Amino acid sequence: MKTKRLFKEDVYMKEAAAQITSLTSRKGRMAITLDQTIFFPEGGGQSCDRGTISGFNVTDVYEYDNDIYHLVDCPEDVFSAGQRVELHIDWEHRFDNMQRHCGEHILSGIFYREFGGVNRGFHMGDNYMTIDISLEEDPSFTEITWEMAMKAEMAANQVIWQNLPVITRHFDSKSQAEGLPLRKALAIEEDITIVCVGSVANPSDCVACCGTHPSTAGQVGLIKIYKVESNKGMFRIYFEAGKRALAKYRLQLDTMIQLENSLSAGDEDLMSKYRSQQEKNRQARTQLYLLKKEIINRESESLINQMSTDPGRIPVREYSLLSADDLASLAREVSENIPKLLFLVHKPTMTVFLCSDGHIDCSSLVKDNASIYGGKGGGSRTLARAIFSKEEYVPVFMDLIEKHLRGIS
Repeated sequence: MKTKRLFKEDVYMKEAAAQITSLTSRKGRMAITLDQTIFFPEGGGQSCDRGTISGFNVTDVYEYDNDIYHLVDCPEDVFSAGQRVELHIDWEHRFDNMQRHCGEHILSGIFYREFGGVNRGFHMGDNYMTIDISLEEDPSFTEITWEMAMKAEMAANQVIWQNLPVITRHFDSKSQAEGLPLRKALAIEEDITIVCVGSVANPSDCVACCGTHPSTAGQVGLIKIYKVESNKGMFRIYFEAGKRALAKYRLQLDTMIQLENSLSAGDEDLMSKYRSQQEKNRQARTQLYLLKKEIINRESESLINQMSTDPGRIPVREYSLLSADDLASLAREVSENIPKLLFLVHKPTMTVFLCSDGHIDCSSLVKDNASIYGGKGGGSRTLARAIFSKEEYVPVFMDLIEKHLRGIS
């Protein structure tokens, strides 16, 4: 027995009774078929319904060989063939899908009507939806600009504001359905469902679709486009519809209000104050870079002078304001002038840089000795670093290295 699809008769049916026609155990879950179901299986870019069968969670719904299978999280001995069960769908999830899917129809129909754009791909993701529009029906359009996208968005929302009817029609054959003003040629021969937004004489959209949709466009609530990008010769439109579009708008508005408060700005001057702040930050970064460069140059000259005056001693310099990367740059500046070894200590991170001109292998010194004090690190022959968890390990590590070098000299 094949499953009767109650959702095709009434998408607003939230609960129903059904009879189990078969059961199969699959990795701790039961795959159940029913004589009829209100659960929409995954398909047409839309996720499946969620809900319960007699109180047990339905984790997946899919179609195979004209039957609909419900994966239920339950013990194997709970259900039996022929048993009557109660079906309940997660209405919030169903209506979310209805809003989003119908929003996609409306927006796709508008791109087709206004610019001759054909929807060649649809994705309903967790964070946004996308449609891939191919400009193939009207040669006067070669790209979708942001202005065109905003025009389509406005027209799509006007369809919502008009609360146009969304009518779903079912046909047994392709020939019966082809009389409708479809925006896309039919690819199937039988059991065809056509969704039409508005009147057949002047539809905002008319296309074959197996998904669930509200009865009127007004229930979609809102359509918002976020981004347009070129993609494989087409144009990918990122957007959202329904409650999700409102939630994203609220999040973005909250973020904008926080920016306005932090910059003491309003709607009108937010961007100008933001750009002014960005310019101040850029100038501060440039000034910091130049100051660090000057400090590194001076430290380099000081170290070279010290090492030339007393070549037998291993210099130790400690720094708190310069970063670890700054010390690495300083080490590279003086590496050719190091007669033996140089220690540069980054106090905030308890890191010791070992620097040489290559005669002493800094990497081996770190590898062979840092772990004695719980340190870790590595590097190259001329520059390596050892990082410690306690400040007191830094001087004893350097003392160990000095004694080791005296022992082999």
